[in-house]
Amino acid sequence: MSRKHHGPNLDDFRKPESVFEETQALVVKELVVWQLTEAMQQRSLTKTQLATMLNTRRSQVGPLLDPTRNVTLSTLPRAAALVGRKVQIELV
Repeated sequence: MSRKHHGPNLDDFRKPESVFEETQALVVKELVVWQLTEAMQQRSLTKTQLATMLNTRRSQVGPLLDPTRNVTLSTLPRAAALVGRKVQIELV
């Protein structure tokens, strides 16, 4: 199979500036936050209700739903389980 277009792709362009890994991490975080938010909406859960279920304050739920903030890996599976989802991490 031959490529229709020749030359570098967008990933090759971003790699030299170390932007590739940062961008990739942000995209993953945005996807996780979007899925968690969608699951919360499907179950009609508010941030306050989720905080209560997580045994934490509502102010702690904000960072969980903010892709620019770091969240521990122990928090994500707990939150996902409460909205009927699970977290699957894979190294490729």
